[in-house]
Amino acid sequence: MKILMVDVDGVLIHGRPSDGLPLFTYLERDLGLQLDVLQEAFFKTYWRDIVTGRDALEPRLVEVLGTIAPHLSARTLIDYWLENDSRLDHTLLDDLAALRAEGTQMFLATNQEHLRAGYLMEKLGLSARFDGIFYSAALGYQKPAAEFFQLATEKVGIAADEIGFIDDVEANIAAARQFGWKAKQWTSGMRLQDAIAAFSA
Repeated sequence: MKILMVDVDGVLIHGRPSDGLPLFTYLERDLGLQLDVLQEAFFKTYWRDIVTGRDALEPRLVEVLGTIAPHLSARTLIDYWLENDSRLDHTLLDDLAALRAEGTQMFLATNQEHLRAGYLMEKLGLSARFDGIFYSAALGYQKPAAEFFQLATEKVGIAADEIGFIDDVEANIAAARQFGWKAKQWTSGMRLQDAIAAFSA
């Protein structure tokens, strides 16, 4: 394995920094917006296009919030969203750093829109810990689409079977294996060495 691709949500990041709860757990209390209303008006309608780069997050939120929560600005909600979905797994980060120090290149491979991808790399400092990021809004496809894995493989320029991958979603693991990556589904309490060992099993 020359390269390890690492998923973000459910692997490297787990919810709110203070307690690990889902980011919108206290959305109504904190910002006066019901989560089910946001899900229906925004996520169910627009998220697929946003996360694959066909629509932009902030302008679309401005439009939606103007209808469902005129008291709330899009920027306030985005800042709340980013800050409350940023609890890093430092044990995993340390394990990844040790593997990278031995010569394995590290990339994030994740379904993200542009603003959060930038936040992950710059604000959370992951640009110093990874060699780059492959994300759905930039690639135009989201996992588990085969095109996501194809494009990421083409961009790193090595054979698919030299790439390892950890992700918490079974469908993404199956798709990666189908494309030729060595892949292991990440579960709570797992250590990186367990996943790496599975690549050669």
